[in-house]
Amino acid sequence: MKGLFLTLEGIDGAGKSSHIDALEALFKAQGRQVTRTREPGGTPIAETLRTMILTQPMDPLTESLLVFAARRDHIVRVIEPALARGEVVLCDRFTDATFAYQGAGRGFDAAVLSTLEQWVQGRPDDGALLQPDITLWFDLSPELAAERLAGARLPDKFESQPVEFFRRVAAGYAQRAAAAATRFVRIDAGQSRDQVWQQIEAALAARGLMGSR
Repeated sequence: MKGLFLTLEGIDGAGKSSHIDALEALFKAQGRQVTRTREPGGTPIAETLRTMILTQPMDPLTESLLVFAARRDHIVRVIEPALARGEVVLCDRFTDATFAYQGAGRGFDAAVLSTLEQWVQGRPDDGALLQPDITLWFDLSPELAAERLAGARLPDKFESQPVEFFRRVAAGYAQRAAAAATRFVRIDAGQSRDQVWQQIEAALAARGLMGSR
C-alpha cells in the first residue's frame, strides 16, 4: 500500500494537536500502520535541536538553519522510511510552519527558505520535493488562540510572542495555502471540537481516505 504523508498546521492554540489521537485511531481502524511524529523533532538529534529552537534566543537565519537541519534528520530517519513501508505518517507541523513562523512571523527571507527547502527535501533521483500529500490547516484568529493559550502552560519563546506576531504567522499560512490549494485543506478551528472533527472527516472522505471503519 502506498504511504500517506499527512501534516497538521496552524498557529499555537489552534487545537491541531488535540485531533492527532483521533486521526491515528481512524487510520489504524483501516488496518494501516501509523507513524506519528512532530516538527521540530521526531529523532533524538531533531528533539535536541527543538529544545534549542524553542528556548534559546537566536537570529532568524540561525533559527531557520537549525529547523532545516532537524528536518533533514527527521526526513532521512523517520519520514521517508515510513512512507517506503507504506505507512501513514501523521506529522504535527512541517515546512509550511517554517515559512509561516520564520518567514512571515520573523520576517526572514522567503527565498532563502525556499533554497533550504530544495536542499533538504529534494529527492536525489528526480529533484522533486518531498511534500505532504494533504495538509490540514487549522485556521484560527490569533486573538482566540491567545485566549486558549492563556494559563495553559509555561509558554515557549514563540507562544509568548505578541498577538501581532501571530497575525503575521496566520497570514504566512494563508499565503502557503493559496500557493498549494490542492494540498491544503482549511479547517475552521474556531468551531467546537466535534465540529472541527467533522470537517476533518469530510476532508478525508473527499480524498477517498476514510476507508472502512
